[in-house]
Amino acid sequence: MLSLKGLSRVYRTDMVETTALDLVDLDIFEGEFVAIMGPSGCGKSTLLNVIGMLDSPTSGSYRFGDIEVAGLSEAKLADVRKANLGFIFQSFNLIDELSVEENIELALLYHDIPASVRRARVAAVMDKVGIAHRAKHRPSQLSGGQQQRVAVARALVAEPRLILADEPTGNLDTSHGEEVMRMLQALNADGATIVMVTHSPAHADYAGRVVNMLDGRVLVERRRAA
Repeated sequence: MLSLKGLSRVYRTDMVETTALDLVDLDIFEGEFVAIMGPSGCGKSTLLNVIGMLDSPTSGSYRFGDIEVAGLSEAKLADVRKANLGFIFQSFNLIDELSVEENIELALLYHDIPASVRRARVAAVMDKVGIAHRAKHRPSQLSGGQQQRVAVARALVAEPRLILADEPTGNLDTSHGEEVMRMLQALNADGATIVMVTHSPAHADYAGRVVNMLDGRVLVERRRAA
């Protein structure tokens, strides 16, 4: 699905140069569930941002399918991102003035999709993540786990090829965190491709492959035993 070769990301100011990613080689295949781990400052969030086309590499190659992403204009990046990627954030990023179904439908408003089709997709994805009974509620009326389910539904509703999850359980207690991880694992079993950044070894174990980073480099990879 995507391939990074010799990819680096360097941030420069007048006084300091910081290498966030240092010659990273990484392939993500269709249908994988990959967890990225490492200490704070190791580059894992920068890597997720580059994969998500929210940040651009300083050097190296990033191919998404048959598209060379490195060097694309912001407008082209936005088009590729909109057509292929779904995002799940630690902080949920829901709009409290909107209902659950309206928050989910928001992800479709920038696509050329008729209203009737949007409503059908929203209903289907709410049912899939077990939040349909809360369709008319506002986010403030939901538990943390339910809010993250809404965020997952919003990421899924546009039927992206790749889901990127940045610490999706970071703001949840243990039980709700496990609930979200089981849901992500079930989505992967249904065919979703997921790349997740996490600090939790227990949650990383839900993934089929774990990539450990240190100082901007991929240190080691391991696959979960069958």
